[in-house]
Amino acid sequence: MTTLLLLALAVPVAGAVFIALLRRNPNAREAASLVTAGALFAIVLRIYQAVSGGARPEVTLAEPLPGIRIALEAEPLGVLFALIASFLWIVTTAYSIGYMRGHHEKNQTRFYLFFAFAIASVMGVAFAGNLFTLFAFYEVLSLATFPLVTHAGTEKAKRAGRVYLGILFSTSVVFQLLGIIWVYAVAGTVDFEPGGILRGNVGAGLVPILLALFVFGIGKAAVMPFHRWLPAAMVAPTPVSALLHAVAVVKAGVFAVLKVTVYIFGFEFVAETGASLWLMWAAAATIILGSLVAFTKDNLKARLAYSTVSQLSYVVLGAMLANALGVVGSGMHIAMHAFGKITLFFCAGAIMVAAHKSEVSQLNGLGRQMPVTFAAFLIGTLSIVGLPPTGGAWSKWFLGVGSVEAGQIGLVAVLMLSSLLSLAYLLEIPLRGFFGKEAGGTHAPADGHAHAAGGGPADAHAHAGAPGHDDHAHHGAPRWSVAAIAVTASACIALFVYPEPFYRLMTMVTGQ
Repeated sequence: MTTLLLLALAVPVAGAVFIALLRRNPNAREAASLVTAGALFAIVLRIYQAVSGGARPEVTLAEPLPGIRIALEAEPLGVLFALIASFLWIVTTAYSIGYMRGHHEKNQTRFYLFFAFAIASVMGVAFAGNLFTLFAFYEVLSLATFPLVTHAGTEKAKRAGRVYLGILFSTSVVFQLLGIIWVYAVAGTVDFEPGGILRGNVGAGLVPILLALFVFGIGKAAVMPFHRWLPAAMVAPTPVSALLHAVAVVKAGVFAVLKVTVYIFGFEFVAETGASLWLMWAAAATIILGSLVAFTKDNLKARLAYSTVSQLSYVVLGAMLANALGVVGSGMHIAMHAFGKITLFFCAGAIMVAAHKSEVSQLNGLGRQMPVTFAAFLIGTLSIVGLPPTGGAWSKWFLGVGSVEAGQIGLVAVLMLSSLLSLAYLLEIPLRGFFGKEAGGTHAPADGHAHAAGGGPADAHAHAGAPGHDDHAHHGAPRWSVAAIAVTASACIALFVYPEPFYRLMTMVTGQ
């Protein structure tokens, strides 16, 4: 099992090496990415089976300072995150093959290379055995995804990259690192332990301050006001947006908040001290404000970006509820949101490649030409809103019941209002697609048609409806991309029918 933990880090790195070596042969390069992703998922699946049976494998990679280890450990919460990321790497790679070729993106080898490095970093975050290891891989993840955010190479992309690194690094160094040092100073360790390590080591009056250092210091969780990096990064190609929102970056952020709450503070200790009360409402404010801003965005990816800002704080809220039901709902929302939101971004990218349309107001009637894409968008919408028969219904249910158990009826109202807002600004897209009156102009053929040349170097530079570009508008969404969309949309429904693997892992986390 310790070998498998090491392989979870090594396999994506080895995949990156093969991707670089095969850069002159696109088919072989992309095959290497798919094979590596499949191998990683098989490894994580084997670790999941062992952890489900009660095993807790761990391994120390190095000890740079006495008592400060770089260590890996497989526990239920980390395995849940690793399962999601490794499986969605397979699907996102398949989607990327269609998108990157159909959109004629430059520097495709660099894209697949840094995607592999990002996944290696995610495995380090998922299996981190202590705060020091978590912090190290968290920072590596920021560096590995920077070339993806700036992929287009334009001034706008470079500016977005500066915002991206500026916010993530500043919050980490100013808040998160200070919190880690404080924990080590009072507890003498930074190891993750069931029930936490701070009880009896820090006064109740200081716990709210220390907890806030982590909630706001983990900038990838995008709790307002440290959220601007996320909409800014939407200048990147759609597969990168999918990586940021579903597979790696934001999920690493909210995962870290939940892991620190459970294994450093101990959610029972947080509840006893009342330390998280004001942070619950900070998360609630982000949920509502993110939804309201999403309403104002006509650009489809920008609307989805602010939807993510809102939905991430569901996970933070669940952690701050500091009870078993809230923690279960929080962990399950990491999974359910991942599949729902990646479906929505995949659909946005398919629309871009097929019809070169990026604005919601341009989508009237397009669903009749791209029924699979818009039907999948509807399924993803239902999951984000939390309606049956999609997996999002389960996480929203546990978060709602957890709010009631915590005596926070006001938060139940927040969850209900947010769901209604999400339904309004997301449901508009499939309604326009299927029932909107076409204004004339170009149309895309049915999903899965072969694609030809056309499109700019990045989403931000596609010429949606521009004069002189009608010759590009007849291409259908690539088959690889449509297949990936079908997989993730189907998973949204499958997780409603069979949420057991993720639920079981989260009940192990809470000791139920």
